[in-house]
Amino acid sequence: MADEAVLIFETDLPIPFTVANATGIEKGAVLKQTDPMTAIINSAVDNVPAGIAAEEKIASDGRTKLAVYRGGIFKVVASGTITVGDACAIAGAVNRVYSPNPTTKPALNIGKALETASDGESFLMELNIGTGGAQVS
Repeated sequence: MADEAVLIFETDLPIPFTVANATGIEKGAVLKQTDPMTAIINSAVDNVPAGIAAEEKIASDGRTKLAVYRGGIFKVVASGTITVGDACAIAGAVNRVYSPNPTTKPALNIGKALETASDGESFLMELNIGTGGAQVS
């Protein structure tokens, strides 16, 4: 898988989300949330974030629960320019994050940039679902 998030510091334990048995999900995948408390692969910009997959889910393995991180420090990949302190949201590109417009709902934020990055560059992000406004500056 390309651009998967890599756990650097575990600050919170992952929690179980429901997943489809037939779906394969790679460790480190940025996931979107659907109802009820279900995680799926991100497919568009500004999806409601579920978190980051803590383990691999093999398609049709009989499992319908997956451990998902909702907190921690991760190395992620930027879609566009991100400045330290910016809020981060799920980008349209699979497993990438971007700095959203200041009017984006805080509930759509997946975390906060701990480093500055340009498009395609990896950087440290504090995973913290649904917190903060869009930018600090």
